[in-house]
Amino acid sequence: MTALARAGAEDEVRRLVPDVAALVSGLADEDYLADDSLATALFLAVRLPQPILLEGEAGVGKTEAAKSLARMLDTPLFRLQCYEGIDAGEALYEWNHQRQLLGIRLAELGGDVLDETDLFAPQYLLRRPLLSAIEHQGPRPAVLLLDEIDRADAEFEAFTFELLAEAAVSIPELGTIRAAHPPIVVLTSNRTRDLHDALTRRCLYHWIDYPAPERMAEIVRRRVPSSSRPLALEAATAITKLRSLDLAKPPGIAEAIDWVSALAILGVDRLGPSIVEQTWGSILKNRDDLEIAWSHGAEWVVERA
Repeated sequence: MTALARAGAEDEVRRLVPDVAALVSGLADEDYLADDSLATALFLAVRLPQPILLEGEAGVGKTEAAKSLARMLDTPLFRLQCYEGIDAGEALYEWNHQRQLLGIRLAELGGDVLDETDLFAPQYLLRRPLLSAIEHQGPRPAVLLLDEIDRADAEFEAFTFELLAEAAVSIPELGTIRAAHPPIVVLTSNRTRDLHDALTRRCLYHWIDYPAPERMAEIVRRRVPSSSRPLALEAATAITKLRSLDLAKPPGIAEAIDWVSALAILGVDRLGPSIVEQTWGSILKNRDDLEIAWSHGAEWVVERA
């Protein structure tokens, strides 16, 4: 890629995101409400560019931030869901052995002979998220989401960051592939383990707090426009109370949206103990958590809501 083309891509990003206020507005258009602190961190991740590590409890909107950013920039999102035992092949690339075998058989039927370079060609490559993000041709950089990087082991963490630092990958059969537009990298973590200092030092960092009930109600109403503001606020307040309990899986913003959606379909415009008891399953997804909530009672949940 020429320096002129790269400069043109940077100009395009600057046009879309000239300042933090434009980023806040653009994310809001995608129904993602970011406060000034988060918006500033994302702005710097886009414009420096530099990887950003988003941490916070489950359900506070870390993954959705990356998705909304990609939609705002009108660029692809490549998401790698990390888990214990994930390896480089699942993140980067694998060869499509079945297609290679089919190619061999078709060549034999046609009387042709395939050599190794024919079999290890780009059309036989299964591209995983990391390679897809590096190969993206623009016009703007892709957003690469490494979701729940804390669930992967330390060796995989080191591998991915080294690869991203170079914005290139070497495939023995094809050579080195360099990114035309290095991706905008968003890492998320629920802090199931501490990440290595080498990773955190090179990333921008932002902790996403759980929103106050008023903020959550605003988020919910953007996702469930048919709901009333009083209902959204009562539901947000009730969920905030439930989160004060010692729950295994405290409800988050996603559960708030699901709950208000269910309540709206049921024609409910104000919370009451009976409707809470009927719809526990929209917000609590664990038997032990249900028993804890039952022990406090639906009246307690809606008492101040």
